[in-house]
Amino acid sequence: MTALPAPWSLKGKVAIVTGAARGIGRATAELLQTRGASVVASDLSDAVHELEGNGCATLTGHVADEAVACRTMKLAQDRFGRVDILVNNAGRTLNRSLLDTSVEEFDAVLATNVRGAFVHSREAVRAMLQGGGGAIVSVASIASVVAMKDLAAYAASKGAIAQLTKVIAAEYGTNGVRSNVVAPGVVETDILQSTGVEDSRSVLASYGDVHPIGRVGQAHEIAEVIAFLASPASSFMTGAMVMADGGYTTL
Repeated sequence: MTALPAPWSLKGKVAIVTGAARGIGRATAELLQTRGASVVASDLSDAVHELEGNGCATLTGHVADEAVACRTMKLAQDRFGRVDILVNNAGRTLNRSLLDTSVEEFDAVLATNVRGAFVHSREAVRAMLQGGGGAIVSVASIASVVAMKDLAAYAASKGAIAQLTKVIAAEYGTNGVRSNVVAPGVVETDILQSTGVEDSRSVLASYGDVHPIGRVGQAHEIAEVIAFLASPASSFMTGAMVMADGGYTTL
């Protein structure tokens, strides 16, 4: 096996990954471990506990809960001694037109996607400042920069994540905290299951033709971008949005 270049190594780092039970979050948690990091993986689903062991600690709770964010940081510090990396991945979607979206549905999407990223970023920055810095990588979407029908709540939430990323970069860059965001195109995951869409993976895969690369993305491909942004290899990057979208936004 070819040795990993030193700047890509995460040996000795401690990473937190939210929404780690499946999809991009799970692929990211597993990849960061492979790169040498100790990982705290959280999710609303008990399936996250499948990752427990071999340098990975797990916990369950709603990402929007301030107490869960604090508990996550404490677990990382108690088990591994510090917090170096936060991956804000937990998210949900909603396929509704503006007129069909209720206030309750809108609030639920923003609670998970935006408040979750906010409370975890805030508590991670507190911990990172104690350790001399760190890296926050948030997962947004092409919907944060391109308008799409039936995604009012989801698009608003992902746009907010993109801006939160920049604010953190501006406020804490001189303290050694970097903050970047990944904007995936359509990725074949189970995210649509909660919306009641049958055979959700096939539905997502059908969007391949709208990407210049000719297919949709896979979770491990987004995980690779996240791992890069979390690593010293991206040491001069902060406040950046990386489009991992198969060329979607070039059209």
